[in-house]
Amino acid sequence: PEAGFARDMSIHPAQAVEMGLIAFERATLPGVRQLGYDIATNQQGQIGMMQQWLTEWGLMPTGVEPPMAWMPEGTDALVDGLMPGMANAEEINALREAEGEEVDRLFLHLMLYHHLGGIHMAEGILKQSDHPHVTAAAELMLVNQQYEVEVIQDLQRELEAAQE
Repeated sequence: PEAGFARDMSIHPAQAVEMGLIAFERATLPGVRQLGYDIATNQQGQIGMMQQWLTEWGLMPTGVEPPMAWMPEGTDALVDGLMPGMANAEEINALREAEGEEVDRLFLHLMLYHHLGGIHMAEGILKQSDHPHVTAAAELMLVNQQYEVEVIQDLQRELEAAQE
């Protein structure tokens, strides 16, 4: 399960990095730009850490198992073939093409669900692993992403108030 988690949580955060950079570059609210930057830098670091684990374990960065096979519910956790919380191609394209406050709104919406999916995955590995590095990282991911969910919700309220 640790290898599956590391592999999937290298793919999952890569999408968050992309979305975060879009928000950092083009969001209208300073708080959304800062959140985008924080997410992009933090999750890029997580990707590096998990890729390093796989190298240390003598494993390839990709495996033969389908995404989420390591989770207790297995591939039933996939939503339309995507890991929990992942935006589909249409949603990512909409964010790329958005302008003005629509960037803020879409980013916050997509990132909220993305983080809820990441929280689900971190909880999943904590139920299965006692590897100290993996559990420490998953616990930190839970704390960070739960905090960022609160920040996202605060920013969504701020954006709604600005539109009234």
